[in-house]
Amino acid sequence: MQSMQQTILIVDDEPANLRVLKEILKGNYRLVFAKSGADALRVVDQQRPNLILLDIMMPDMTGFEVCQQLKQNPEFAAIPVIFVTALSEEQDEAQGFAIGGVDYITKPVSPAVVEARVRTHLSLVQADELRATRLQVIQRLGRAAEFKDNETGMHVMRMSHFSKVLAIAYGFSEHQADMLLHAAPMHDIGKIGIPDSIMLKPGKLTDEEFAVMKTHPQIGADILGDEDSGLISLAKKVALTHHERWDGSGYPKGLKADEIPIEGRIVALADVFDALTSRRPYKEPWPIDETLDYLREQKGKHFEPKLVDLFEENIDEILAIRARFKDE
Repeated sequence: MQSMQQTILIVDDEPANLRVLKEILKGNYRLVFAKSGADALRVVDQQRPNLILLDIMMPDMTGFEVCQQLKQNPEFAAIPVIFVTALSEEQDEAQGFAIGGVDYITKPVSPAVVEARVRTHLSLVQADELRATRLQVIQRLGRAAEFKDNETGMHVMRMSHFSKVLAIAYGFSEHQADMLLHAAPMHDIGKIGIPDSIMLKPGKLTDEEFAVMKTHPQIGADILGDEDSGLISLAKKVALTHHERWDGSGYPKGLKADEIPIEGRIVALADVFDALTSRRPYKEPWPIDETLDYLREQKGKHFEPKLVDLFEENIDEILAIRARFKDE
């Protein structure tokens, strides 16, 4: 279907070059054209192409200048720009990459090279969009859980960032710590499945009610399912294990020490610290000193001792996060 085709903008001041690229690409994409830099910027604004093939040597405005203007505009900065040029000096390529171009195709162009480069960069854009969409879905699911709870969106922001700080301190790579940052908001997604009569009860829960509440980690794991996405499976692990305790007295499975995934151990500590130091309808916030005393007292009981030590070592960064994501 025409409407589903991806749009490519081809920019060149030589009509013959536009015709060559049109012949190569016309069967698979929706093509739009521009013969100058100013014209290209206008077309980008109107058509929002998925990719741009951009000549460098043009009168009035070079391709480099067009690319720079596009990259300075947040609306267009993510559109990949492939330079199509007779320039092949190394410094020209370096300049193109430095200002945000993703690739070079040299003239005279090879149809196979043009097709392959265009296909590759469009698939990379689609992969980025898919990752971003998946992350947004996870974040919105995390917010859905908050609507069932007395907690605020800022709680989820704070404890997620605390978790990242702890993960880095524990030895995670930046990428692994970022994954945990994005998975942590899912820790209480299972509360969606807990009746409002229990979730919103202002007083202490009865033993029967607390037994129902204790099912929320398993409900969360069931909601997240057996998705093979790294982020979803990590969120499932966190949802299922963030109420386990180092000494084996937690739930739902009574896991002990290293049986609890490290991500669950980290989120447990981050979650409890923020819950204790935050105001809730049923309690005032604990002072930081008292909360740290409690964490120390729970070393080897609720929490892994090493994590409590790392938390204290990074308390300045933790408190800076608290200040940045204050409740309204």
